[in-house]
Amino acid sequence: MKWQWIGLVLFSLTLLPAGLAMASDRVPRRLRGRLAPIRPRGLAVLLIYATAPVNAIPRLAGASPDTTLMCTAIGGALGIAGALVLGFATHRPRHRPPKPARSA
Repeated sequence: MKWQWIGLVLFSLTLLPAGLAMASDRVPRRLRGRLAPIRPRGLAVLLIYATAPVNAIPRLAGASPDTTLMCTAIGGALGIAGALVLGFATHRPRHRPPKPARSA
């Protein structure tokens, strides 16, 4: 029980403020170049953060094992979705196809 509280507090103090700041586009100028695109990364961090409360709160509330198992599966799906969004947001194509010549 103690570890769920520690994980929930740790995730809430680290990922939640960072995800909210990035999703609302409030990032210092010096970090904008490294974090572009900012909003999709913020949403990905929030999806990854959502894993912690969805997984921990039913356990802390003493929910039935079936409910706990379902919430664990949902939390895993949220974590995977966050990782996919983060992967797609950070993917930059190496070579762009050449633009077709315009006729005058």
